[in-house]
Amino acid sequence: MNAPMLNRRETFLGGVAAIWAVPVVTSAQAAQAVLTWNPRALSLEEARTLAAASERIIPATSTPGAIGVGVPQFIDRALADWCEADDVQRLKLGLRDLGAGFAALPAAEQDVRLRQAEAEARTLATQRPPKPHWFLTLRELTTVGYFTSQTGATKVLRYDPVPGEYRGCVPVKEIGVAWATS
Repeated sequence: MNAPMLNRRETFLGGVAAIWAVPVVTSAQAAQAVLTWNPRALSLEEARTLAAASERIIPATSTPGAIGVGVPQFIDRALADWCEADDVQRLKLGLRDLGAGFAALPAAEQDVRLRQAEAEARTLATQRPPKPHWFLTLRELTTVGYFTSQTGATKVLRYDPVPGEYRGCVPVKEIGVAWATS
């Protein structure tokens, strides 16, 4: 799993913002200032950091981002009900390592910190035996939460409730984008 982070949105600040060096707060960052849900496995600060990080992994474009489809809530439920204690602790420590004010940082600085974490994860993955890293857990839970949401499965993936006969080894040109079934 050495795929790079999803980076679907680059923000163009324009000349005026660059000249005045005005900090820009994206709508996703503004949404994280106040949580609209009560975390069960995370502290409020960890939940804010989780929301900001998951939104940077899958940001809103023409479709909702991670926050818009409820990925932070999905991850919190997974941590509370499903994940093993070691994975929960590792992810919580990783969220703390991103910094208490991570959610309030400009998107570019958030991306830098997440790319650093991804680089650390890749380095640990090459060791023998491979050592787990919190970023891999975060990325996996973010993508699973996003693509199993109704929006992710029906608006982002091509949804075909009855895909028809099974045909293995089909050229990608025939398939196009990925599809999902319920």
